[in-house]
Amino acid sequence: MKVSIVPFQDQYSKYFYELNYDWLNEYFYVEDYDEKVLKNCKEEIIDKDGYIFFAIYNNSVVGTMALIPRENGVYELNKMAVNKELRGNGIGNQLINFIIDFAKKKKYKSVILYSNSVLKNSIHLYNKFGFKKINIENNTPYKRSDIKMELLLSNL
Repeated sequence: MKVSIVPFQDQYSKYFYELNYDWLNEYFYVEDYDEKVLKNCKEEIIDKDGYIFFAIYNNSVVGTMALIPRENGVYELNKMAVNKELRGNGIGNQLINFIIDFAKKKKYKSVILYSNSVLKNSIHLYNKFGFKKINIENNTPYKRSDIKMELLLSNL
């Protein structure tokens, strides 16, 4: 299933909220930080030099993800979600490929992400694209995170 990946547009904000909220509720719960970012994605991500992208299929938003600046040249892959009925169709692969290409063109040093070890499919996907497990700090942005991974772009 080939999707188009487009940058943030105000009209898609509700899909950013809905897709991520559904995913979080399916696997975990929505933390206060999540709620703040999801409800105010333009202010919390775009206006802070981050990026949000949407996967479009047949004129419908079927997936989303964000890149949030964390430190000089390091961005966090964040809030990646795919419509539940369409998972397993390669949309996640296309989103990650897009992010890696985007980050390389921007000359970022690395892309990091936080995850949880119960998400076996997600961890497998990240490993497939070259993300490596690194030490996780004690004060992660998310209570549910027990894994931190990084993709060093200079290695690509």
